[in-house]
Order: sequence, then structure tokens, then C-alpha cells
Amino acid sequence: MEKAKLISLSDYVLSGGGANGESFDCISDPSVMLKLYFPGKIQQPLDEMHLAQKVYDMGIPTPEPGEYVVTEDGRYGIRFHRIVGKKSYSRATADEPERVAEFAADFARMCLDLHKVKVDITQFENVKARYFRLLEESPFFTKTEKDALGKFISDVPDEYTAVHGDLQFSNAIFVGDKRYFIDLGDFCYGNHLFDVAMVYLCTCLSKEDFIVETFHMPKSLSIRFWQEFVPAYFGADRSLKDVEEEIMPFAGLKTLIVERDTRCPMPEFRAALKGII
Repeated sequence: MEKAKLISLSDYVLSGGGANGESFDCISDPSVMLKLYFPGKIQQPLDEMHLAQKVYDMGIPTPEPGEYVVTEDGRYGIRFHRIVGKKSYSRATADEPERVAEFAADFARMCLDLHKVKVDITQFENVKARYFRLLEESPFFTKTEKDALGKFISDVPDEYTAVHGDLQFSNAIFVGDKRYFIDLGDFCYGNHLFDVAMVYLCTCLSKEDFIVETFHMPKSLSIRFWQEFVPAYFGADRSLKDVEEEIMPFAGLKTLIVERDTRCPMPEFRAALKGII
């Protein structure tokens, strides 16, 4: 395994946090940021760094990955080129809710551009293969439920374009006229609806307390973001109801990821699967 470079956290200041770890800004070099995983995660940051490099080399707008590092107390992470002055679309919406339509439309344009990118399928995982694996590993669904979900996944039309894999509106950032995707550890290829479903899940299906804590806004505002996103992404001729009916089962499939990470059933997300199981 690639050897990590030893660094000292004394040269970094905490700037944020997420499900897998924390982010830090470098004090001595403002052009560097550190994504540090929680203790015990050793291979995951290395895998994400290699994946992020491949995505960067494709020309997809994302901060340039730097090197695999480890702190003096044994936490592993990645150093990236820091985008100074950046703001995520979730934070921008929370800070300026009156501009929600503008931010949602801009984010939608980023997503449309991403989902047009053709991918070398020898270099990345197929999103359907990923969900088949998650389904097989899940202890929370019965065999009958797994068979029904497996058939749904199998019947989804194949596409060979980029899928972010964790397309929350907090995982796209901007500064000036520059736009970037971040947190690309789940990047793969396949049908775009698997990706757009995450936008719906985090803005509409998540609980109010999660949205407030994670995205710093009331759920009513995150729902408004989704409502503005839909016509910008799908076109003004598609109704919100029609889009949500199409997206719902894909959002429900995210249950497999959430339940894997939380190790407990998530009924608020499973409800989205009622049309399948």
C-alpha cells in the first residue's frame, strides 16, 4: 500500500465536518486544504485520492488532489488544492434564501454538464453493479424484497456517463465564475437518475433536524431549492409531480447506503420504495 506522508495538525485549523471526517485549512499555506478521515479509516482516503485523481484527469471540475497523509495520532487523509473563498450551493442558499432560484438553476446546469460526460467504463464502477452489491450485503431486507429491488435495478436503462455518487447540493461549490464538484469518493458511471435522486433525498425526504444541522436551513427552504432545481434540470415541460414519481424509487434505493452507514433501518427513506416492495 502507498505510504502516507506524516504531517502535524498544528499547522491546520478546523473548517468543517461530514459523515466520514473533517476538513482543515492549512495555516502556513492557504492554497492547501486537508480532508481528514475519522480514526480507523486507512484505505478509504487512499482509494478516494486515486479516484479523485482519475476524475480530475478527465477534466471534470474538481479541486486537484494532492497527497495521501497521516497525522501524528494516526488519522489518515488527503491534501487537496484549496479553493479560496468558495461556497457550497447549500451554504449559499442558507445565507441568501432570496436567491434560491438562482442557486438551484446554477447547480442544475452543473449537474446537466456532468451527466453528459462520457466515461471510460474500464476505469470506473457501474452504478447498477454498486447497488447490486449493496443489496446483497444488506441485512435489513428480506429475500422477497431483495428480489423485487434487484429486478428494478436490472430494468433501469444503462447509460455510460458520469455519476457523482453523492450529489448533495453541499457537494458542489463555486467562487466567482468557477464551479467545482467535491467529495467524489463514490464517483461511478450509469443512469443519471441514481444521481438526481440524492438531490431529492437530501432536500425533501430527509428529516427537518438533519437538514437544519447539515445544510443550515429549514426544510421548507430545501424543498424550495428542489422545486426550482426540477425545471432547470428536467425542463419546464415536466411537472414536479411527474418528476418526483420517477425519482422516488431511486431515492428509496439510497436506503441501502444510509442503512449500511447507520447500521439500522431507516423507515423515512424506505417509504420511497413502496412502489417496488
